[in-house]
Amino acid sequence: MWTPEITKMILEGIKDTLYMTLLSTFLGYLFGLPMGVLLAVTDKDGLAPNAVLYKILDVIANIVRSIPFLILLILLIPFTRLVVGKSTGSSATVVPLVVAAIPFIARMVESSIKEVDPGVVEAARSMGAGNFQIVWKVFLVEARTSLITGATIAIGTILGYSAMAGTVGGGGLGDIAIRYGYYRYQSDIMIVTVVLLVVLVQLFQTVGMHFASRLDKRK
Repeated sequence: MWTPEITKMILEGIKDTLYMTLLSTFLGYLFGLPMGVLLAVTDKDGLAPNAVLYKILDVIANIVRSIPFLILLILLIPFTRLVVGKSTGSSATVVPLVVAAIPFIARMVESSIKEVDPGVVEAARSMGAGNFQIVWKVFLVEARTSLITGATIAIGTILGYSAMAGTVGGGGLGDIAIRYGYYRYQSDIMIVTVVLLVVLVQLFQTVGMHFASRLDKRK
């Protein structure tokens, strides 16, 4: 059963899964990081409170996060086709993955920034630092350990979402597990894909926590 074709398919599945996960995480942070900063800054206790802007971002984040990923993936099929020209495959899966990742990442960034000691912020403000300087040189620097830990969690979550996308032809290891392990009852392929997904998550977790520990100035 384990022919060279199957081995090649598994390797392609690993490559597609890494492609979807890493690209979606990068794009998710490209939009989610600014959104999280805005949520923290415009909150009632933030640097520049703005109830209207905060409420808009808060509602958007809550709505998107409340929709199960598989349903979100299906809802976004027309938008996905508009963006990449198709609704199946690894590239198409990146679109709903990014949409799902943005509010998730934004909430973690918001939480990380709110953990920064207010005393450090006040010290920076007393030295004449503006809001942008405080965000760039205080918030993001002081919260770096928490931000990296959040990024590690985000990668694992997005990888899990990419596997779920296999139910609708999303590509990667999840797609292989569904097509061969579920529809064709090839449990050995199912087990291999599950083990590989676990290994990938553990790898990302180990690397991420290593960097977070290295940057933790409390140690």
